[in-house]
Amino acid sequence: MNKTLLSLALSAAFPWSTLPASAQERPASRAADEAPERTRSLGVVTVTGGQPTSLPTQIPTTIEGITREEIETRINATDSEDALKYLPSLLVRKRYIGDYNHAILSTRASGTGNSARSAVYADGILLSNYLGNGIANGSNYAPRWGLVTPEEIERVDVMYGPFSAAYPGNSAGAVVDYVTRMPSQLEAHVKMGYQSQPNDLYNTRQTFNSWQTSASLGSRSGDWSWFIDLSRGDSQGQPLTFTTATVASGTPGRAGTPVVGFVPGLNTTNTPWYILGTGTQYHTLQDHAKLKLAYDFSPTVTATYTLGWWQNSSEGRPESYLSNAQGQPVYTGLVNILGRSFTLGPTAFPLTNDEQTHYMHGLSVKSNTQGEWDWEVAASLYDYSKDQQRAPTVALPLAAIGGAGTLQDQGGSTGWNTLTAKGTWRPQGVGGAHIVDFGVERDAYKLGILKTNVIGNWLYGPSGTLVSNVGGNTETIAGWAQDSWSFAPKWKAVLGLRWEDWQASNGFTATATSVLPYPSRSESDASPKAALAYQWADDTVLKASLGRAVRYPTVGELYGATTGGALSFINNPFLKPEKSWTSELSAEKDLGNGLARATLFHETTDDALYSQLIPNTSISRVENIAKVRTTGFELSYTGQNVWMRGLDMGASLTYADSKIVSNPLFPASVGKWQPRVPQWRSTVYATYRPDARWAFTAAARYSGKQYSTLDNSDVNGFAYFGASKYFTVDLRARFQIDRQWSAAFGVDNANNYQYWNFHPYPQRTYSAELRWDY
Repeated sequence: MNKTLLSLALSAAFPWSTLPASAQERPASRAADEAPERTRSLGVVTVTGGQPTSLPTQIPTTIEGITREEIETRINATDSEDALKYLPSLLVRKRYIGDYNHAILSTRASGTGNSARSAVYADGILLSNYLGNGIANGSNYAPRWGLVTPEEIERVDVMYGPFSAAYPGNSAGAVVDYVTRMPSQLEAHVKMGYQSQPNDLYNTRQTFNSWQTSASLGSRSGDWSWFIDLSRGDSQGQPLTFTTATVASGTPGRAGTPVVGFVPGLNTTNTPWYILGTGTQYHTLQDHAKLKLAYDFSPTVTATYTLGWWQNSSEGRPESYLSNAQGQPVYTGLVNILGRSFTLGPTAFPLTNDEQTHYMHGLSVKSNTQGEWDWEVAASLYDYSKDQQRAPTVALPLAAIGGAGTLQDQGGSTGWNTLTAKGTWRPQGVGGAHIVDFGVERDAYKLGILKTNVIGNWLYGPSGTLVSNVGGNTETIAGWAQDSWSFAPKWKAVLGLRWEDWQASNGFTATATSVLPYPSRSESDASPKAALAYQWADDTVLKASLGRAVRYPTVGELYGATTGGALSFINNPFLKPEKSWTSELSAEKDLGNGLARATLFHETTDDALYSQLIPNTSISRVENIAKVRTTGFELSYTGQNVWMRGLDMGASLTYADSKIVSNPLFPASVGKWQPRVPQWRSTVYATYRPDARWAFTAAARYSGKQYSTLDNSDVNGFAYFGASKYFTVDLRARFQIDRQWSAAFGVDNANNYQYWNFHPYPQRTYSAELRWDY
């Protein structure tokens, strides 16, 4: 049998299967069983069943996706970000169930410290948090995953790269679009889930358990439709931080209280150190409520309103491994370890209490005539109604019951809002078939972080004297247009242009003794986009995409830094925007029972925004890296009824050569790997359905060596602060008990691989769930 070069390449990459197919495609023979989601036209994804995605699927570029049925069958999903787990080149840095502040999305050429280089939406409402980038000094900027539960997801789609003019420069890495349920008739769902993680790391040997419950109800009556979703999670995560001291930092001698229980080891630079205990073992309670209302003014005009409410309450608690001669735990003071003395400060073992209540509103009115004209007007608001973190400044055991402390508060002064008007024109009688999309939008962000000393008890006392106050605003006004043109029987082209005007204002930093305001700034940029598809053969499509993305500094990067601990974070209100050119070339082949894809991608980013330590100081600040360049390839396959009926398989393999090309501020980083972007990563899964009731899934994920520092000095990734390679295996079995009841059992990280991304990831975790659907 003759094979194309693409088929040969994929056979070599995935020898364990007959070349797969994309999860986005379904052969016609299974249409009745699984409601096909997409059909192929010039390699462009077109939704034909289920809830439609809001992604611009007429653009011939890489789009991957997963449906509700596939999530339920294949994934042990406890949070909405789990839906992305096995999609090519994606990683969410989820450290524990309910991780609300560090679960950042990584893409082909962006690591888990660059949350502002991807765009996450739910029903068109922005979930990405562009108040900042990554994690900085206690403030977090991960997407607001908690505003979507796994049970309400209808489908998730991902567009790789900044190839649509409809999205801001933050789409440089990827655009993720969650579509949630909107019933056409009465339906109800209830789900209960339980997870257990036996954890064994250093001197922590404990099992951490979690519970989730959810319920949803929805229906349609005449022109009205509605959906309500409620959920609650109670999660115990493994310890995430550790109190450490390098051996060399101790003073030789007999001073201090002799202690035992410390764990010797090597840090990320292979320097000997002691692990003295844990910190930030979170007990998290989360509640979520979602109301969706829709009204059809006519058969072609619909209004939709969404109200989301998310509440989080978490306690971060430490444990000292150290004990004195009487067996009592030691948390502070001068201690002696093997003839060296070390001083433990009052916050060496930190405690935190977090309380958040966030609201999300979304309103849209749009037409869907599929005629010459369609339009949409949409607005959204995300409000930090309450957002507080309390921490003591006294040591344990006193800190457990009270004492002095601080309060960091963002409530009422932090959030964002968006306003968009867009249209679609399908001109008649013009040469070739055109679809012209265009729009204008405004995005505005405000940040305020007030930190004060607490009056009285840190656990509940009111705000007192000022420690620091930082904040500011950013705003972007944009206009865009793009034309999808089928100019010949086997050709399609898309040309687009996005223009953006960005402003930063009202920035300031205040302490108890001073206030420093920053001048306002503005910049305008144009970002062209282009894509081309050619139907090379009946079963093979070639696609090429090119796009420019301008990612403006966030208000947090400009103004949001404060000072804490031994490391100082300072502002740089004069940061330049980072500007990327991204391109990809793909070939897709229909294999009858699946789809194989091979993609070459390249990205060059000027003035990349990165937090970096200023050499020979203890000061860290966000700075521009002159140039970062990434080149790589991605192979992807998904197939149905592979080898035998009922066996579905999928796999992907990604290679990325991502290097810092120029960085005058830190020359030692030139030629080094971009942090948190591994050279190799891969996923593979197989689902077997022996009959209509049972489904068994096995999946594996691999990520190669990576670094966290710009100069790649962290050569030991298997340590606290490190970023390690990993290989994990997940298992899931689902049983359809009857028409309404189903149960599932699973194991994540079944091989119990201990791996790190600054913090330790979860070890082997068992899960069970029971579900009722009407």
